This record gives sequence, C-alpha cells and structure tokens, in this order.
Amino acid sequence: MHISKFVTPEIIFGNNSINQVGESLRRLGAKKVFVVSDHEIFNFGWTEEAIYYLRQNGLSHFNWNEVTSNPKDYEIHEGVKKYLHNDCDAVLGVGGGSVIDAAKSIALLGTNGGTIHQYEGVDKITVPLPPMVMIPTTAGSGSEVSQFSIIVDTKRSVKMTIISKSLVPDIAIIDPRTLTTMDHRLTAYTGMDVLTHAIESYISLAATPLTQVLSLQAIRLVAKFLRPSTASKYNMAAKESMAMASLQAGLAFSNAILGAAHAISHQLGGLLDCPHGEVTAILLPHVMQFNLIACPEKYIDMAEAFGEKTFGLSEMEASRLAIQAVQDLVTDLGIPATVSKHGLQDDHIPALSQNALNDACMITNPRDMTLEDIASILKQIV
Repeated sequence: MHISKFVTPEIIFGNNSINQVGESLRRLGAKKVFVVSDHEIFNFGWTEEAIYYLRQNGLSHFNWNEVTSNPKDYEIHEGVKKYLHNDCDAVLGVGGGSVIDAAKSIALLGTNGGTIHQYEGVDKITVPLPPMVMIPTTAGSGSEVSQFSIIVDTKRSVKMTIISKSLVPDIAIIDPRTLTTMDHRLTAYTGMDVLTHAIESYISLAATPLTQVLSLQAIRLVAKFLRPSTASKYNMAAKESMAMASLQAGLAFSNAILGAAHAISHQLGGLLDCPHGEVTAILLPHVMQFNLIACPEKYIDMAEAFGEKTFGLSEMEASRLAIQAVQDLVTDLGIPATVSKHGLQDDHIPALSQNALNDACMITNPRDMTLEDIASILKQIV
C-alpha cells in the first residue's frame, strides 16, 4: 500500500444546513463576502437565502451572478475585477459546478493575480487563497470538495483543467433541499456526472483504498436513487441519497483524479458549449468498454455495486455487466446516444483528440490511449 494524501474541506451536510453559511464564513475571518451565483439560482431563491444568513452574522457582501454554463475565461477576469474593486476578503459560491468552479478561480486570481490561463495544469498556485465556502445546488460536479477548477479558454475553445490543493474550499455546505429546483433533465445529467466521477476514480491509476470505498458507495447510491430522483422533484429520500453520492464521488475523484471520459468531455464542452453531464453520460459506456481489459476485476466490483449477479460467470462475462448496467441507466434516463445535436462534426475530431490526449485527466486513465483510440470513440458519438 503506497503512501498518499487525502484532501477534504470541512463538510456540513443536511436539510437546512444552508443556515450555517454566515457562521461558517464569520469563523473563517470574513468581513465582506463575494457571492458568486447565476441568474437561475438567484431566481430560485437559494442565493438570497444564503445572503440572509450572511447578514444575520454581521457580514457584508457583494453579489455577482454573471456565470454561465461552462464558465469562460473572460467571465473569471470580470469577476475578479469586481472582487478587488469591492474590497472583498472571502468567496461564497452558490450554484452548480460552473458557479463553484468560477468562484474558486476568482478566489485564485484575487490573491495570485495574472490571467486564469497561467494556472492551467497541476500545482501552479503559489499564494494562499482567501476563505472559500461553497454551497452546491446540483448533485453534481463535486467541485465543492475538489481540488479542480475547469474553465473554458475561449480563444482555443478548450476547457482548461486547473488542479491544486489550494482550490479545495475551506467549507462545503450540502443542503439536499437545493436539489428540488432542478428539472428532470438537469437531474439526470448531473447524476450521470456523479456516476462518471465514481467509476473513473474507482479504476484510476491514482486510486487508493480510501478513495475506492467512497467510489463504490457512490455507485451503489446512484444505481438505486438516480432514477427516482430524476422522476420526481419531491422525492426527498432520493435527493438526500444523490447529494451524498455526489459528495462521496467528489471526495474520491478529488484525490484519485479521473480518466478518459472526462478528458474527452472537457474538450467537447470547450468546443461546443454543451452540458457536461450529458456528454460524459454519452461517452461513459464507450470509455468503459475501452478500459475493460485493464482492470476487469474492478468492473466486477462495480457490477455488484449496481446489484448485478456475477456468481458463476467468467471474469469477462461478469465484468461486462458493469458496462451494460451503465448503458441501461443512460437509456432509462432518456439521454441520447450521440452529441450530434450540439454540432459535433467529423472534421472536429483530430483537434478534439489531440486536446483530450493533453488533458490532465488522461494521466490516470487505466489503459493507455492513442490519438486513434480517442478518435474512434468520438466517431461513435457523432
């Protein structure tokens, strides 16, 4: 067993836990909080609820709602100008993965300076970040507990992966009530992102016994609760379980990193500005099929986490049940088989393949990939 680090923020979990946000930032020393959200989350009332508890604890704030899906470099640069101009000293993110990634990147530039492009890659942050508290409203990206921030470089049409332990928030507040305002499509997409985090972290070359326990439990929860969570906004047992699955998968992938499905998905999102969870769901069965020969014994574990019966089957027969279980879930959720509606074309494939090969998440994929391998997978989803 090799020695490895495991990073995590303080975690506050449970219905109505959003009421802890003011006290949490106050004990981190905040005086004026830069609140990052988007217009939809603000309209749902979650941002205002968080701000209410900031005021209850004597904290002033500046509210900034200009984040879009797949946050862009220019949005980050505009946000940090607002952060500095308003003399803020802490950051609160309220929203999905796009909002939280943006909040972390604004905190990064608020103390380290420069442009966000300078920090693409691993461990390029040198100055400590201001206090950060994150409240996710999806289940979800796991960004509220991770050391990742994913930002679109608009000139290259590429998603930049920024990885640093400095990006791990100080406190993550996970209130399952926030999941009740997602529609069924977003519930399905974000839930499949949770599953992809769990599967890729489980078979990652950087996985450890600690991350694998979390990955497998997240798979069990998704297998049981994503369908009912997608079916009804008001099934609180399913919402609470999916919130926990997202948390567990987030902790797992933050420490074990990910694999080819995310490496390729990042590039599709950067080029086509399409929903990340939808794209990872479409890619996942294809990438699982490619990776199967690298670790069939782990696929058997995952099949059993899905509730599949593997007794009496050969190793390869049992391991393939994991791929089929994922494909059945994708089908049941009504997720399409291709990304053609988002404009993917054959002539995009060479550049997408090269960019995916260079993505940091490809490093921990369990099977080596070539440009031709990536292109072959992309051709299956055009």
